[in-house]
Amino acid sequence: MRPVTVLPSLLSCDFAKIGEEMAFCKRSGARSLHIDVMDGHFVPNLTLGPPLVAAMRAATDLELDVHLMMTNPLDYIDAFRAAGSDRIYVHVEAIGPRSIDAAIAAIRATGAEVGLAFNPDTDPAMWHGALAQVDAAMIMTVYPGFGGQSFIEATRPRIRALRAAFPDLPIQVDGGVNRDTVAMVTADGADRLVAGNAFFKDADPAAFLAFAEGHKAN
Repeated sequence: MRPVTVLPSLLSCDFAKIGEEMAFCKRSGARSLHIDVMDGHFVPNLTLGPPLVAAMRAATDLELDVHLMMTNPLDYIDAFRAAGSDRIYVHVEAIGPRSIDAAIAAIRATGAEVGLAFNPDTDPAMWHGALAQVDAAMIMTVYPGFGGQSFIEATRPRIRALRAAFPDLPIQVDGGVNRDTVAMVTADGADRLVAGNAFFKDADPAAFLAFAEGHKAN
């Protein structure tokens, strides 16, 4: 059984007072913050870039878990690391099999932790060679691009298969994580849970975090 970590997703916070929101996350018990970077091309939404990540880094000492939902992530890895990213996830769908080793090496060379992200319809089993080289994997349990979507239960077998293949690899899930789905994904083997609306819109976000981290991952 593995301890569970909740990563509040800043996509759901109030950006007008983001420094206060990050401080609130820390007071609530969070140790890591999840940052969604969308380019308007790989996904149908546009969010923030390295300057805002740098502003976040200056305002908090929490770990910054940066998720690049971008068509050309390799062009920006150095900039996001320089801005203060502690862990950088890239999508295998954006990288492709021919460039995956170069992508992993590029992130590793910056000193950041390396993460690979998988859309709901991508089978991680096709990427076991790459997964053996990284620090974490992330299964998207919704289609990336927007917060507040419903959990896709068809992703659960992928989580279980990934845990069976990589017993020691941190497995993160992103999308639709809430009080109703925490028990399912942790039972499947996920030990890092990205929570946006479930955290920020809860009547007691600290209680939600404690509830979720009270579970153990298989």
